[in-house]
Amino acid sequence: MNEFDVILALCMGLGLAAASGFRVFLPPFLLSIAVRADAVEVNLAETPFEYFDSNLAVILLGVATLAELSAYYVPWVDNLLDTIASPAAVVAGTGMTAIVLEGNTDPVIQWSLAIIAGGGVTAVVQSATVVTRGISTTLTAGLGNPVVSTGENIASVILALVAMVLPILAALLVAIIVGMIVLKAAEKVTPSSA
Repeated sequence: MNEFDVILALCMGLGLAAASGFRVFLPPFLLSIAVRADAVEVNLAETPFEYFDSNLAVILLGVATLAELSAYYVPWVDNLLDTIASPAAVVAGTGMTAIVLEGNTDPVIQWSLAIIAGGGVTAVVQSATVVTRGISTTLTAGLGNPVVSTGENIASVILALVAMVLPILAALLVAIIVGMIVLKAAEKVTPSSA
């Protein structure tokens, strides 16, 4: 594959990874459907990801997605899920980035990009969702959390779909999202001068 294909695959992986920062199972579910329907061209035959292109994968990811989406609408359960979702999201973001880079790059480069870029982007976005939910729980006793969950669901769907259809745009959106998160975190760390 040429360099442009690698860049497109990486952009798609970053978009999907960021989407996993909002919801763990929704982006892999959408990617699995897209791969199964040949809407995303990835040859997973005879690779460690071969199962991803199966009916069973679509069904299992679909069930997990429904369970995750439902559970995030239960106040306090959503906070508990965040403790499980944080490491799972990083694994999902890393995995999806590796999947879309499969066959396009040397395995060392594939996994380096998947772990550092994909996993890193997922960790940043997931951390921001945990903080947002914590603030919502504190201010509303958890009653405002369904609104936060709805926003995260919408962000995850839109970002995952954009990543698969317009990967460069998705990468730009990810850069904006991560930049905003980093700036907000830097504001809290840097003492303001009065």
